[in-house]
This record gives sequence, C-alpha cells and structure tokens, in this order.
Amino acid sequence: MIAQSDSGTRILPIVEMRGISKFFGGVAALEDVDFHVNKGEVVALLGDNGAGKSTLIKILAGAVFPSEGSIHVDGQEAEIGSPARAKELGIETVYQDLALCDNVDVPTNIFLGREIRRSVVRGLVSVFDRRRMAEETRRLLTDLKINITDIHAPVRDFSGGQRQTIAIAKSVYSAAKLIIMDEPTAALGVAQQEQVLTLIEGLRNRGEAIVLISHNMDDVMRVADRVVILKTGRVVTNRPVGEVDRDGLIRMIISGIDEALELTAAGSPEART
Repeated sequence: MIAQSDSGTRILPIVEMRGISKFFGGVAALEDVDFHVNKGEVVALLGDNGAGKSTLIKILAGAVFPSEGSIHVDGQEAEIGSPARAKELGIETVYQDLALCDNVDVPTNIFLGREIRRSVVRGLVSVFDRRRMAEETRRLLTDLKINITDIHAPVRDFSGGQRQTIAIAKSVYSAAKLIIMDEPTAALGVAQQEQVLTLIEGLRNRGEAIVLISHNMDDVMRVADRVVILKTGRVVTNRPVGEVDRDGLIRMIISGIDEALELTAAGSPEART
C-alpha cells in the first residue's frame, strides 16, 4: 500500500517497481509484480524456494535486467543496469556472505573503495587518513548503537552477529536510500539474532527503508511493517503485518493463496448463491 500524508496526499515510495516480469527463455521467473518500499518501513519479502524473491532482488540490485516493467526511485523512473548504478541510486544489498574482508579492521571495511585521504609532501602525495576513518567509524557505530570494543581488530575475530552489524553499518554510511537484507539472522545464535533485529528496529526509527528477506517468521512478525509474499513469480499478498499471524504467513507461502481475500470472497453474496 502506498503511504499517504495526514492531508491525504500520496507520499512517493523510496523505491517502486511496477509490472515487473522476467523471463529466462520460455520460463517466467516473475510475472507482473508490483513492489514498493516507503521511508521508515521494513517490508518482508517472503516465499518458498523458486518463488521469485532472488530474481526480484537481483533486479533491484542491478544484477539482472527485467524483461518488462519499470523501476522508480524517489518518484523518478530509473534504469538499473548494473550493481554500480544501483549503488549510485542509493540501493545497497547486504548478502548472506556479507562481502567483508576478514583480514582487515572495521574502518577499512566501512570505507573500502571510498577511503578518506589526506595530502602529504606539500600536496604532492595523498595517503589514507586512517585516523579520520577510525573517528568516523566510531561515530557511526555509536549512532547505530553497535557495540564493537576494538574497531582495529580483524573482522574475522568478531562474532557472526557483530559481522552482520558491521556489514549493515557499511551500507548505512554509504547514505543508502534502501537497504536489502538477505537472511540477516541465518546461522546466528539467539543473542546475535537479537543484536541484528535491534539494529533493524533502530534503522527503521531513523527513517531507513529496508527490504527483509527471511525464512524466520518470528523475525518477520517482530520487525516487519508489511509483508509481500511471492509464489511462482506472482504476488500472493501485500498487506500490513498486523493483519496476519505467523501460521497464516506459513500457509500462504505454501499454498500461494491470500487467506484474507479467500475469506472475503467466501462471504460475498455471489459465493452464497
């Protein structure tokens, strides 16, 4: 559902996909999918294996080009032809493998590819300004309430939950408009899951737009504002999480049927005749 202001005017989503279809040869991975995310909203993208989630996210991330449909960022139509273009538009993806460099410290990971430099030798040479990068990293982690005691330790020394929060912080620092999180709590212990979920809640409160891909229905019920379920490349349901329960989500993922619509149809005059 597209958000509206108190005056009833339409608030443009951060990202909106309209009529997205993707065909691989004669096989349809996605068919006429509408999908959007508003500012300060966590949208859970759900579906069984082969439902089309990965294809939809790859299109947003610039790794796959849609066969049909359009993408709008801040209300303007945009063509996302590469991952680099997606980043330019403010779309960041945190994958399960995190894409962190294990053998270097936290500031180096946060600033990888966009290092802060300072001039030396009368401006003839520039070197990495490691002190400033460390200061910026501490400020960022403090703002996000991420507890990393020694930011100069190699990332490989941290727990799975800490590594996940570092990867998310890296996306936030890039001024992302939309952060896509692919199974962010998978393979984490209970305490580490809590750390990541708390961070997601904090990001939403800051106004970040987030797409959460997860098979953990408890996580979805806790942090998502809205759920979108795909089945064989089509949208099954798109509704606020408050209108569904955990078991209902699982049934819709398996059946591909929107239970609320089924109940409405069953109670219609046509259904009773």
